[in-house]
Amino acid sequence: MASTTTDTAAQIVAKVGGPSNIVSLTHCATRLRFELKDAGKVDAAALDKIPGVMGTVPQSGDRYQVVIGGAVQSTYNQIMNLSEMSGVSKGLSDADVKAAARAKARGKFAWLDAFFEYLSDSFRPLLGVLLGASLIIAFAAVLDALGVVDFRAADKSASWVFVDAMWRAVFYFLPIMVAYNAAKKLNIDPWVGATVMGAVMTPEFISLSNTTRFPDTICTPSPIAGADPTCVAQIFGLPMQLNGYGGQVFVPLIMVAVLALVYKALKRIFPANIQMVFVPFFSMIVMIPVTAFLIGPLGIWIGTGLGTGLSWLNTSAPLVFAVIIPMLYPFLVPLGLHWPLNALMLANIQTLGYDFIQGPMGSWNFACFGATAGVLVLAIRNRNVEMREVATGALAAGLLGGISEPSLYGIHLRYKRIYPRMLVGCAVGGLTTGLLGGVTTNAFAFTSLLTIPVFEPMWRYGLAITLAFFTAMILVIVSDYRTPEQKAQDEADRAQADADLALEAARTATDVPAAAAAATGPTSVLGAPVAGQVIPLTEVADKVFASKALGEGVGIVPANGRVVAPVSGVLVTVPDSGHAFGIRTDDGVEVLVHVGIDTVRLEGKGFDVKVAKDQRVSAGDVLADVDLDAIRGAGYDATTVVVVINTLTLSSVTPRPAVAVSLGDPVIDLVI
Repeated sequence: MASTTTDTAAQIVAKVGGPSNIVSLTHCATRLRFELKDAGKVDAAALDKIPGVMGTVPQSGDRYQVVIGGAVQSTYNQIMNLSEMSGVSKGLSDADVKAAARAKARGKFAWLDAFFEYLSDSFRPLLGVLLGASLIIAFAAVLDALGVVDFRAADKSASWVFVDAMWRAVFYFLPIMVAYNAAKKLNIDPWVGATVMGAVMTPEFISLSNTTRFPDTICTPSPIAGADPTCVAQIFGLPMQLNGYGGQVFVPLIMVAVLALVYKALKRIFPANIQMVFVPFFSMIVMIPVTAFLIGPLGIWIGTGLGTGLSWLNTSAPLVFAVIIPMLYPFLVPLGLHWPLNALMLANIQTLGYDFIQGPMGSWNFACFGATAGVLVLAIRNRNVEMREVATGALAAGLLGGISEPSLYGIHLRYKRIYPRMLVGCAVGGLTTGLLGGVTTNAFAFTSLLTIPVFEPMWRYGLAITLAFFTAMILVIVSDYRTPEQKAQDEADRAQADADLALEAARTATDVPAAAAAATGPTSVLGAPVAGQVIPLTEVADKVFASKALGEGVGIVPANGRVVAPVSGVLVTVPDSGHAFGIRTDDGVEVLVHVGIDTVRLEGKGFDVKVAKDQRVSAGDVLADVDLDAIRGAGYDATTVVVVINTLTLSSVTPRPAVAVSLGDPVIDLVI
């Protein structure tokens, strides 16, 4: 016997015209999104009556949305698992659609936008494991600061070496993960990209530096004192420089860009019926040697050159060095070019007894974390749950563990407005360090809150990172981290989510309380819930209401703050914020009164609610008294919307002309 969920899935498919009418299907946070051959075959009334379906939203062309709510993922999976759906493709995901939109919205320098998108899409899928690894480091750093364990000791116990393996796995194999994502971004087989990068990280490749086993391999000291020697092996009579590629991301990014050219050329050469075998084969045959002989050493050479140059700069112009280091790191870290500098830091400690790079570098880290804190403040203010979670995790990993990658890959590379603001914070911190005479440390430390005491003088370092942090944070808060297009999209998504939640609350309350009075005659009219000027629903400044996705209705620009029930019935929705009221009449009409646009963000401020959920009200009963000056003073539109949620199940819902009305004046005519 099929489950209720499966029955629901089958019914939805049937009522949109059957599998043969479905071109593709995907979903967002609350809605199934159908691409149909003929939207005219949809039985909207029947769809609306299916258990679990909260509403339907016709769109332009042959696109159609079915509102499900929180169970959308399981419903989608059930639909796609139906045997009759085997020939239906999965449409673009919500993330893919937004990525495509971003790709179209190019700035003044399209190549720069494309470059940042390439970086962002190569790292964004790794955010979860990066955050996980970073929090493991943060935990270990706390124990190190408390003296429980020496996190950096060479003779740690097996238990703590195992803990190291837990987080090092992510950073060591990061090149393979980046290669996979970068290849996917460039529309080539991601497993080929991962394989090419993995080839130069195998034990066999690493063993080539064993001069005892391979006498032809020659190792010479690195130009950076204390760093690993440079080894060259003879491969088929050709010299190949050997490097450790763990943690490198610049190499896979270059490699995949070249691989894409080779891969797509091979696809043009070989017929489609043999591409599956020969395109990957020849791609590997070409790109593994090219990476090992050319691209890999080039990436390492660039990093080594930067390290040598920075050492010279600190000696020749320390003030310039103190500013350049934090300004340069935001570009080195995303490319993985900062790793060679770690060897230079360790070498400085071994040879000089102190290091001069980590102090200025702290300004970069804390400017980075400050920008993330600014994003977190805005995410909380804007009720962006996803960004709030990402920013919270990234900020914790940064402040406690000194790890910037979650902030960079999860946030900063996605929103290009952050970088200029963050760079100002970097400059302020670096300039402070340089003008006050520099900062040094005699330990290799993650630049976090927990490691401030290892820098000397501590007050100078603390002042520099504080200024860097709050400069970046304030600039992000004041000017926002999103472009106008991104901000508009976020607000539209939030409005859609609010509307879906209101719809879900209204439609899930199906039982009339026992205290309800006897049913009255059929509902034929809705009165004005507020006094003021009626406007057509299409003129309401909210895309979801204006599109009539939630039903037919009107907007009213209120003249005062008294809000009354437009019809008699039972209150099925009364949120704590007091900005919306859902009423179900005894004959099944579902009405939503929404006071103001996006006023849920006020969290009840200015709303004096007089009723409670499940309470019976009569038309004209006071629902709330609202402080319109407070709403408008906070920057919100006070327009009140009244819509009939189940418009599609009624014979007709007809708004009256836009005129000035008093409380209770008829504004919508109904025929059940």
